[in-house]
Formats: sequence, structure tokens, C-alpha cells
Amino acid sequence: MKLFRPLSALLAVLALALTLPAVAAERIPVLASFSILGDIVANVGGDRISVSTLVGPDEDAHVFQPAPDDIKAVSRARLIVVNGLGFEGWMERLAQSANYRGPIVVASAGIKARERLGEDEDEHDHGGAHAHHGKDDPHAWQDPLNVIVYTRNIVAALAKLDPAGAEVYRKNGEAYVARLQDLDAWAARQFGQIPDAKRKVITSHDAFEYFGARYKVRFLAAQGVSTDSEPSARDVAALIRQIRNEKIKALFFENMSNPKLLQQIARESGTAPGGKLYADALSPAAGPAPDYLTLMRYNITQLLEKIRLN
Repeated sequence: MKLFRPLSALLAVLALALTLPAVAAERIPVLASFSILGDIVANVGGDRISVSTLVGPDEDAHVFQPAPDDIKAVSRARLIVVNGLGFEGWMERLAQSANYRGPIVVASAGIKARERLGEDEDEHDHGGAHAHHGKDDPHAWQDPLNVIVYTRNIVAALAKLDPAGAEVYRKNGEAYVARLQDLDAWAARQFGQIPDAKRKVITSHDAFEYFGARYKVRFLAAQGVSTDSEPSARDVAALIRQIRNEKIKALFFENMSNPKLLQQIARESGTAPGGKLYADALSPAAGPAPDYLTLMRYNITQLLEKIRLN
């Protein structure tokens, strides 16, 4: 009888194991360059991936300086997703420092960049180097139709990395695209009710050109496409005159930008700030813009309220 005790014990252990919940497969570590992109990746990847970001909520990717923990995060990732269009001037150096050999996916691949006319040749790039970063505007996510392109690029990248999850990524991507299409249709209806002459907005830096092109809103900014640029006194004075002459009432700070310059412009133009827009980063989870879709609806609601006063 003693000979059967080990077998009985083994059967008991197996029976117990069958009654316990299945242990989830280990999630694939995916690293996104900044918080907005991280949210888009998470919507596609769902439970099959674990997403982290280098530049978090309320942080400015334009002036990001990688720390040792960032090098560790890069080395642990199996996939890195970047915006592209010159937004992450620091990524190549960071990947080299971490000896990263995995795929780096450019979410904006296939999107025709908007050119920023009149950029100064000595403007800093997004990596902080004293070199011209080109005239392409990297803020393509400000148009939800561009984020549909982002989503499909991310679906393809995850499916290639994890073929077993390809159908999950496809379905998640399709569901997210439908929500983006709903957002775009709603936004178009809202701005369609506002006369073109009223659609003028002042912001901290030039982050809303794609948004403006999509919804026919004219954005004027104190800084260029990077918060690392410094406008001349002449440019600031000209902007203040324009605000006064055109009686523009829609003036907004940005969540990740230093408000000092825009506060000066508000004082000297006699225009009260309309609040805060979320341009290049999400808010923390408890804030008004914890994910991309909520961010866009929040920004649009804020803009409409002030634009109607113009």
C-alpha cells in the first residue's frame, strides 16, 4: 500500500491545480516614447502586452534627458514604438546606450508630414542639440485620422512580434479605429457650427497644425514646433499686436510647457487665458486627459468654449 502513496499525492496535487485559475502568460514588454503613444499602443495590445513610456504624463518630450533607469527600460523591451517625424531626437542615442537590438516601430510611417514654413535654421531639435531639425511638424497625433494610421502600424508590428496574438491585435485595432472615427466625426460637427472667422487660437508652442488643418482652426503660437525654441522679442511683439488687432480671445497654456512666456503675452495683449490644453502629453490618471480619446474631447470642448468669444 505504501507504494501507491506518492502516486496518490501526485494525483491530489494535479486535481488541485485543475481547480485553480490558469496563470496568465507573461506579457510582452513594449516601450513607447511618450504617454500619448503609450496609450494608443495599450489599446491595440490589450492584455497580451505590458506598456511603459519614457516620457510620462505632463512631461515634455522636447526637452527629455534620458536617465539610467531609461536605459534599463530600453534594454528590457522587446519592442519600441516611437512617433517619428523627428520627435524623438534622443532615441537613437538611447537605444545605442542600452545596446538594444530589437525592432523600433515608427507609428507615423506613411503619414505625409506637414511642413512648418519659416522655421529658423538655428532652432534646437527635439534632442536638445544645436542643429536644425527640419521643417516637418512631428505632432501628427493631433489629427485623429492620423492616429488611425498609427494604430494600423502598431497592429502590424505587434502581430509580427507575436504571431499567436495577431487576431487579438487586429480586433483591438479595429475597435480602436472605430472609436477614432467617432471622435473625428463628432469634432467635425462641433467646429462646423463655428464661423471660420472665429476659429483662431493662441497656444504656447506650434503643436496643433494637424488639428488646425483637419478642423479649419488657425493656431498662432509663441514658440515653434519645439518647446526648446526661443522666440525673438520682435516675434512676440508681432503676436501681441495681432491678438489685439484681431481681438483673439482664445489663448491657452499647455500642460507640459512653461507658462511664463504666454503669461507675458496674455498681460500685454489684455487677453485672459482660457485654461490648459493637453498638447504633447496625457494628464495623470486622475486628471482630465488620462487617455488620448479623452484628451481630444477635453481639448475640443475647451477650444469651442473660447473660440465662440472671438
